Amino acid sequence: MSILNPSIKHHIIIGFLIGIWTFIFAFIIRPFDDGTLNFRLWALISIGFSLMTFFSYTLLAIIQKSVYLKLSSWNIHFEIASLILFYLVYLLGIYVYYKSPILAGGYTFMEFTTIIFLKLALISAPVIILARRYLIKLIPVKEDILTIRGDNKLDLLRITKSDLICVSNAQNYIEIFHTENGQLKSKLIRYSLKKMQEDFDILVQIHRSHLINLSHFKSWKNSNTIYLTQIELPVSKNYKDQLLSL
Repeated sequence: MSILNPSIKHHIIIGFLIGIWTFIFAFIIRPFDDGTLNFRLWALISIGFSLMTFFSYTLLAIIQKSVYLKLSSWNIHFEIASLILFYLVYLLGIYVYYKSPILAGGYTFMEFTTIIFLKLALISAPVIILARRYLIKLIPVKEDILTIRGDNKLDLLRITKSDLICVSNAQNYIEIFHTENGQLKSKLIRYSLKKMQEDFDILVQIHRSHLINLSHFKSWKNSNTIYLTQIELPVSKNYKDQLLSL
């Protein structure tokens, strides 16, 4: 999987559906029934395990979105790491629940992992993988559109976040640099640099006169200048440490 749908809302829906599937599967199929568990205990196990599925997947959705926005990329290694993280959180969560006074389970952690958890993981993994795969196909990732309106009525620019490179101060105007079909373009709009930064949180200040979209950062030319996509800009001392920490 080379792309990711980063929407937390969409992944919460997946977590909810997988949670329901976990409840139905655990309650009806009873994959680790040894004949000693009554109806009440199976209901508690099914409810608890399904809720933990939902909470674990919701946590994954938040973490993976943060990683995706920071790196602006996704690959099979991140996908595998995401599934491993989900199952680690899930294992710890359901084991704590299993040992709680509600169930008072008697298995040790290793016994619980091999007898109960591995069965759940092997059976649920294909469901989760397919759900994540079809989330992209059924709900395609959409490019976020930025609408920049200046003080003048005719000052209007609509571009995707990924196309915005930087914004520079130009007296009473700002100059917005962006790509269009791979070519560097710019547009003057009557607007303030400060308001631009307040309105669009993807922009980072590197100089009193310049804001940049970090996804277009390429490298440092020297200690005071950076390369962006098809452009270079100065970095002032006041903002250099902040930029280095990002």
